[in-house]
Amino acid sequence: MRVAVIINPVSGFTLRRDTGRRRAEQAMDVLVGCGVRPEVLVSERAGHLFELARGAVERGATRVIAWGGDGSINEVSRALAFTSTPMAIVPAGSGNGLARALGVPMRTTAALHTALSSAVHPIDLGEIDKRLFANIAGVGFDAHVAHAFNSGSRGRGLQGYARLVTSELFTYRPRQYRLRVDQAETNPKAFLLTIANGPQWGNGARIAPDARLDDGLLDVVIAETSSALQAVTQVPRLFTGTIMQARGVSLVRGRHVSIEANEPLCLHVDGEAVPVDSTRLEARVHPGALLVCA
Repeated sequence: MRVAVIINPVSGFTLRRDTGRRRAEQAMDVLVGCGVRPEVLVSERAGHLFELARGAVERGATRVIAWGGDGSINEVSRALAFTSTPMAIVPAGSGNGLARALGVPMRTTAALHTALSSAVHPIDLGEIDKRLFANIAGVGFDAHVAHAFNSGSRGRGLQGYARLVTSELFTYRPRQYRLRVDQAETNPKAFLLTIANGPQWGNGARIAPDARLDDGLLDVVIAETSSALQAVTQVPRLFTGTIMQARGVSLVRGRHVSIEANEPLCLHVDGEAVPVDSTRLEARVHPGALLVCA
């Protein structure tokens, strides 16, 4: 087995300057202890994870371990999409939505062992605005928050993110959309419009509780709410798996999705803000496009 470990040294809310080195040393120690001498690579800039993963495949890696959060996993999964090289995950983000959906252990050592020992399974990938995603994309409030957080104007870290969500919740206004999922058409005024391949954003917050990563379908969740207060009262349902029972929340499943609005759309892909200068977005599913070890 030829294993490459691709590490994001700044994933999650860590501020240590030596995080990359520490993670690389831990990966080497654990995997060598399992009889595998891996190639360990640490990213240095945005987009570098994709380049490192693609290079590892070209050099003959038979398994690539992505160490980071959902944004990091997105980069690596795009590099491995439609290839025969499987991806494993060491969760190190703030939410770790895809890792949790796949049942990957949250502890680093356990996740590294799982990366070596797990069987390989195909999962679907979504695509929106010509960009692949493994877990969740969205054009509503979650995308708005992702863009605001990416600007860094409200501070970094978990506390900064929480402050941002709280402040934006009471100023954000639902938008009118024209939505088509396969042959079904609606015109919702939505607070959230989420295109889910996996079930959760992360930390157990399940926006699409019944979404499956290997069913060949995207779950489009539409949340229409009349006020910020109503949205707040529904938050506990995200953690109990009952969000689909909330007033104003509906679900449509399909293979092709078209979203239109009267103003440029705001988009996030696997939690990362994506610049968009369009009033229309197209999404689709690629069944079995990625192999994972989980």
